[in-house]
Amino acid sequence: MLLKRITLLPIALLIGLSMMFVGCGTDSDSGSGTMTVEMADAPIDSADAVNVFIERVEVNRVGSPDGWVTLNEPQQEYDLLELTNGATTVIGSAELEAGTYPQIRLILTKSGHSVEVDGSTYDMFIPGGPQTGIKLNINAEIEEDIEYVLLLDFDASKSVVEAGQNDQNPYILKPTIKAKEKAITGNIEGTVNPPEAEPVIYAIDDVNATNPDTLASTIANTTDGYFKLIGLEEGTYDISVNPRNDENYSSTTVEDKDITAGSTNNIGTVDVPQN
Repeated sequence: MLLKRITLLPIALLIGLSMMFVGCGTDSDSGSGTMTVEMADAPIDSADAVNVFIERVEVNRVGSPDGWVTLNEPQQEYDLLELTNGATTVIGSAELEAGTYPQIRLILTKSGHSVEVDGSTYDMFIPGGPQTGIKLNINAEIEEDIEYVLLLDFDASKSVVEAGQNDQNPYILKPTIKAKEKAITGNIEGTVNPPEAEPVIYAIDDVNATNPDTLASTIANTTDGYFKLIGLEEGTYDISVNPRNDENYSSTTVEDKDITAGSTNNIGTVDVPQN
């Protein structure tokens, strides 16, 4: 009887210790969420393509000794003008430790970018080089088991800059990007009639009437006139329709359209006046 007690005691102790270690292992695996980064474009109407080459997408975390964490290494060229009218592409997604991530940065090559204008392709480079990357403040809160989606609006119209009299490189790339949490933004869509007006569509915040701010833009589809502006914070906007075919059509504005987070406001058909 005594022998049985001596034998059973270590077994019970081992079972208890193994349960304790299993519990500790379960705790260490928790506390992570996902960050997904999507990219869209505010287009430029004077180019047929704007190609940028992205090497890496990184974020940093408050209190992390590791510095920057790589979300993705796409090593890929993207044509920004394909990312209009609500189209986006995922350039990075990864599981991250829960916490606050104050910044994101894109590492682009110094060269390897190009713009197509009137059938000709011109190489572009980033002045000063891409050593530190393009940093954006985001203050993203990653929560356990939650996906945080970040929308990057790469503004081609402000990023492609004419270099003046330099015949070899008439254009340079100065990336202009806005970052927004997708969950707190909404969209607005509609149709322009006729599509032959080839309009550029702007969402304008006119809270300050003396200095209105253009917060998003796109080019309506030239086949059916459809347009969609995404990534707008809640509020009221004027939608300005500006025909590129301005010899035959005039600009018009649809005023006071509301945006609600997580939804799309369809404003119907916008008729463009003929000259």
